Amino acid sequence: MSFAGDVKTELCRTSLSRRCCARAEAYGVLLHCNTFTPQLARIITEHEGFAGRLPVLFQKAFQTAFDQCSDGPGKRSLAVTDPEKLKKLHHAFGLDPNALALHVNFAVLEESCCRFAFLRGAFLAGGSVTDPAKDYHLELTTSHKSAGRELLALMREEGFQPKASARKGSQMIYFKQSNFIEDFLTAIGAPVSAMGVMTAKLEKDLNGSINRQVNCDAANLDKTVEAAQTQIEAIRRLQASGQLDQLPDKLQQAARLRLLYPEYNLSQLAQQHEPPVSKSTLNHRLRRLLELGRV
Repeated sequence: MSFAGDVKTELCRTSLSRRCCARAEAYGVLLHCNTFTPQLARIITEHEGFAGRLPVLFQKAFQTAFDQCSDGPGKRSLAVTDPEKLKKLHHAFGLDPNALALHVNFAVLEESCCRFAFLRGAFLAGGSVTDPAKDYHLELTTSHKSAGRELLALMREEGFQPKASARKGSQMIYFKQSNFIEDFLTAIGAPVSAMGVMTAKLEKDLNGSINRQVNCDAANLDKTVEAAQTQIEAIRRLQASGQLDQLPDKLQQAARLRLLYPEYNLSQLAQQHEPPVSKSTLNHRLRRLLELGRV
């Protein structure tokens, strides 16, 4: 199952103990499902847990059963077609069946618990979230433009900071920051999934830190090898010209050790001296050898 599927599975385990919250969740479902009109309410889902939750949810919220339940290839469709039942659904949220656009009725979402239940229903019906190991993106999509704008306002009132955009005639509310996704999932009832996002981020940060360190070490090694090669070439020229034997003992020792340990950096090479010398002292001696051995 995908990460989004795991999130919805966790959300579907949330109890339906309060009728007001059940209604709020159903409200979120209806405003973000496939079809919600005065003639039809239809919810199509690929998630078995959500399909199994819907009859219980609607019974708790409205004492209403679905009129149609059918299975398609990998999908379940649940629909309310009875006119009296549809009137009941619209009436429960103060919606005008004759209105041209659906709106979020904030009056039925006064309690904070109901607002989060509404957001949970919105995610179950119209939400998705990418695998945090790959990317950070959570979105809620509705075909009702006014409801989408009001959802954005509702989320901002609750302290979230989503962004909004239009896509193929639908309104999309989304997050692209891992910490915002964590907060949202926790609020709507998926703390385990939120922890999964946090863990994925920590693993990414750790891997990134390791990669940066490896790259830095590789770059430093390249610089060490390049510098050592230049020093060795200068020392070879001094040997060939007979000048090396005429230099002070300290320069001869530095030259001999550099030829013996071409892969050592300054710190390692400095420790091979008898007695050991500082990096700055060794660096001064090697630079002197480079000057003398310059072509």
